[in-house]
Amino acid sequence: MRWTRAAVLASTLSIVIAGCGAGPSDRPGVAVQRPPVAGGATTSAAPPPPPNAELPKTDLSWRECTQPTLDLLGLGPAPVGLVLDCAEYSTPIDAAGAVLGSFRTGAMRARLAQTPADAPPLVLTSGSDRSSTATLAGLAVGPAGALLASRPIVAVDRRGLGTSQPIDCLDPQIRRGLADNAQFGAGADDPVAAMTALSQDGTIACRDFLQPYEGTFDAPHAADDIEQLRRQWQVEHIALLGTGNGAKVALSYARKYGDHVARLMLDSPEPVGADATTRAEQTVQGAEAALTAFAQRCVGMGCSLGADPRAAITDLMNKAGSGGLGDISANALRTALSGFLGSPRADQANRVGELSDALTAAGRGDRGALSSLILRESAAIAGDGQFVSRCTDTQLPPSPAKATELAGTWGGKYPVFGKAAAIALLACVAWPVSTAPPLPEKLGIPVLVLGGVADPVVGNGGQSSVTGALGAAGARHATLTWQGWGHPVAAHSGCAQRTLLDYLTDGKLPADGTACPA
Repeated sequence: MRWTRAAVLASTLSIVIAGCGAGPSDRPGVAVQRPPVAGGATTSAAPPPPPNAELPKTDLSWRECTQPTLDLLGLGPAPVGLVLDCAEYSTPIDAAGAVLGSFRTGAMRARLAQTPADAPPLVLTSGSDRSSTATLAGLAVGPAGALLASRPIVAVDRRGLGTSQPIDCLDPQIRRGLADNAQFGAGADDPVAAMTALSQDGTIACRDFLQPYEGTFDAPHAADDIEQLRRQWQVEHIALLGTGNGAKVALSYARKYGDHVARLMLDSPEPVGADATTRAEQTVQGAEAALTAFAQRCVGMGCSLGADPRAAITDLMNKAGSGGLGDISANALRTALSGFLGSPRADQANRVGELSDALTAAGRGDRGALSSLILRESAAIAGDGQFVSRCTDTQLPPSPAKATELAGTWGGKYPVFGKAAAIALLACVAWPVSTAPPLPEKLGIPVLVLGGVADPVVGNGGQSSVTGALGAAGARHATLTWQGWGHPVAAHSGCAQRTLLDYLTDGKLPADGTACPA
C-alpha cells in the first residue's frame, strides 16, 4: 500500500503507542585525579553557580511498566525497589510551525524505593543509538545505583524509537535485508550492490510514508520534544544527560534552549562534525577494545570459549559471514556482541558466562541461545524509526566503491567487527545529504563530559571534538575517563556516578582529566 499525505497525517492522530519495551567490576574507590589541563574548569575568579533544576509542577500521567520493560529487553527480574513508569505526551511535529500536526513522544521514569519524592528529575536521551528507555532500563539494573537513589531519571525516546509513536515504513524484506547486510536472498553474492539497492528502496519508502514531515527526525527536532516536556512540567530549568548519539540531541537543546539548562552532562558522546566513515571506525575500535577486555575476563573465569576467546569469536564471525550459522548473519552477530558488551548488569560474572556459553554452543551448531541473544539486543534498536533517525543524522556516508575498500581494510584490521561495520555504512547511502546540526554558539553553564576507554557503541573518539565545540562556545568543562568497558559510563561506574551526583548537587566540575578505575 502506498501511503498518501492524508493517510500519513491521519495515522499521526490515531496510532496507539506500544508498551514500554558483561561489564566491568564496580570496585569502591576514589577517582584518580590528574592535574588540570588547558581548556579545563579552573578560572581566576569563581563564576556564579548555575541555576538548579526544579520539581515538575504538572507531571505526566505515569503508569507502572517495570516487568514488561525488563522482559522485553531481557534484563531479568526487577531489582528490589525498582519502579519503572511509562507515559507519553503530545509534541508538535515542527515547533516552528512549518508542518502542522502532532507526534506522540514516549517517556519512562525510573526510581527506587529510597529515591526522594521531592528531588528534581534528571532527563536522559540516548538519541538514535538505541531507545532512551532501553538505556535507562540498563542503568536501573546495572551495578551502580547511587544516581537513581538520589533522584528519578526520565528518559525521552526519539521519534519512532522505543515507546514513542512507531513508524512502519519499510517492507519486511527491506528491513531484514538492512539488518543482515544483504547477506541472504537475491544479490547476496554482491552485498555492497545489494545494500545500495536496499538503501534506495528503504529511503523512497520511508520518505514517501512520512511526507510532508520527513525532515523532522533530526537532533534539533528531538531537542524540541524535550523542550515540550519541560513546558509540560512547568519548570524553568532541567538537568540533561545525553549519552552517545543523545549528546548531539543534548547539544541541540543547549543551543536552542540554553537558558533552560541547569546541568549538562555528555556521556560517551559521538563526535560532532564527523563523517560517517570516521564515526564508524571509532565505533569499531571501541567494540574491538571491549571484546579484548571481555576475552581477558573470560580467560580469568575459565569460560567455555577456551584459552583464546578472541580467536574463537573471530572464527565464529567468519563462520557467520560464510553462511555457516544458518540464518544468523555476520551483522546480526555484530549487533548481539556490541549490544551485549555495552549493556550493564549487576551479575557481571554470570553475564560473561552467558555470552561465552551462547557463542560456544553456536559454534557447535546449537544456535538457540545466540538467536535469543540477538532478539534481545535488537529490541533496543528495532523499528523503522532508527533507520530514519540514523540516516537523518548521517553526514557523508561512503560511496559503494569506498565501502568495498573499507570492508577489505577493516576486515583485516578489525577482524571481528570491521567488515560487517563497513558494509552496514551503506544503509544510509541513498538518504539525502544532511548537514550537521548547529552547535551552541554561547554556553554559560559548566559541562561535564564522560568517556570510556572501550566503548562498543560509539568508541572513545568523540570527546575531543565535543570539548572543542564546548570551548568554542565559551563553556567551562571537565572530562572524566572510565577505564572499563561498556556503554554508557554512567550505567557502569559507581565512581562516575558519584562525580555526576556532586555536579548535579552544586554545579561544580571535577578536575579536568579525572579518571575512574574499572
